[in-house]
Amino acid sequence: MKELTVSTSQCLEQNGSRIIAKNGKKSDNGHENCTFHHDLELDHRPPTREALLPDMANSYRLLLTGLGEDPERQGLLKTPERAAKAMLFFTKGYDQSLEEVLNNAIFDEDTDEMVVVKDIEMFSMCEHHLVPFYGKVSIGYLPQGKILGLSKLARIVEIFSRRLQVQERLTKQIAIAVTQAVRPAGVAVVIEGVHMCMVMRGVQKINSKTVTSTMLGVFRDDPKTREEFLNLVHSK
Repeated sequence: MKELTVSTSQCLEQNGSRIIAKNGKKSDNGHENCTFHHDLELDHRPPTREALLPDMANSYRLLLTGLGEDPERQGLLKTPERAAKAMLFFTKGYDQSLEEVLNNAIFDEDTDEMVVVKDIEMFSMCEHHLVPFYGKVSIGYLPQGKILGLSKLARIVEIFSRRLQVQERLTKQIAIAVTQAVRPAGVAVVIEGVHMCMVMRGVQKINSKTVTSTMLGVFRDDPKTREEFLNLVHSK
């Protein structure tokens, strides 16, 4: 098999080829092992998100001009840079993976009783209008010999909420992530959100809330288990 050396300017992807990492280790499938896919061993490095700031700031300047504003006036001089930094923060979940966030905080525990963490604050960005939606997330799961550090549930919410989202997909992604983490007998997730695209534009219903849920495993199959979770979530 032909061997190829990876340089900083290359991310090689060729069938039948093998890539040699900087530390001498070999890995198959080329591009699938570059740092775009969370492999930090290769010398190839994509641009950092901070490197995107100048282009993003220029885009915000064009937007301000298109709105009829003068981006050179005093109050707007630093607005493009501030807006670019804010958007990177709002979408920082793209830089996070489940494995990194869990950080081995999975513990063996002989319990099969329901674990519920409710009212986790959530902030996200609507992918349809690029305006915020926010609310609270409640997560429950039934362990099967393994439990997750409680703060990690909140961090899982952060991974997926800090991306361009729709609430329906966000709810399912959180449930699937908990399932992947500890393989419980079931997972339940409920999100109650307020969408600024409904409050500030369109129908302008300021008191409307959107509730979504995902039930997996026994929470879907057993009505009593599902009812117990929902009672705990709605209790004061």
